[in-house]
Amino acid sequence: MPPHLPDAGEVLLPEPIGTGLGPDCPVAKTGKSTLWPVLRGLGIALLGVAWALTAHFTSAGNESSGWGAALALTPMTTALALGLWRLPVRWLGALIGLAVAAGLVGFWPFLKGQVALLYYLEHLGVYILLSAFFGRTLFGPEESLVTRMARSVHGGVLSPAQAAYTRRVTLAWSLFFAGMALMSTLLFLLAPVVVWSTFANLLGGPLIALMFVGEYLWRRRALPEEKPATMAEAVRAWKAQRSNKAP
Repeated sequence: MPPHLPDAGEVLLPEPIGTGLGPDCPVAKTGKSTLWPVLRGLGIALLGVAWALTAHFTSAGNESSGWGAALALTPMTTALALGLWRLPVRWLGALIGLAVAAGLVGFWPFLKGQVALLYYLEHLGVYILLSAFFGRTLFGPEESLVTRMARSVHGGVLSPAQAAYTRRVTLAWSLFFAGMALMSTLLFLLAPVVVWSTFANLLGGPLIALMFVGEYLWRRRALPEEKPATMAEAVRAWKAQRSNKAP
């Protein structure tokens, strides 16, 4: 599974995340063509598939690969660079960045022989962050993440059954990502590298999609009288939650 986790949220968080819990709201028509969103989504999907295949073939063989190591390090170094850029003290960020760059150069002969390890650390970090992203909203006075998304879709009004269900969905997603992290770790430590790579790189995306489908089917059973929200409404709710967390 590609790490980012892209702006993957916009692709992976449409309908079956638990937001489809109320009456449909008509989407306002605009003069913009609908072709671009389709092409953009297709491009992101193709990029994700290409990344997964490349990650699998460069890590499954467990062989030294400079470009494989560089590719595996790209998401982590990019995220670090963005974090350092946002530090209030720019010179400190630049100093840390130079130290990290020097470390990568110094350890490069070792790193290019540990492609599978780099991808494992990347996947582990993504799954842990996603689990924490959902799970931390279950504690404290605020509502859970999926509950807030559902309120955004349905004008701030949820029935008690909807509120309870969306909280359970938030917990389910947190446990799912934690389970993915645990399984990835067990396979990496105990199974051949090709087995771990198949799970982490090739099956991660399909398993997440299966989770979406399972949640959607269970929702229709748990809340049979509720009509699902549209995909556009769910995506807007996800964007709104991300905007609210932005500094």
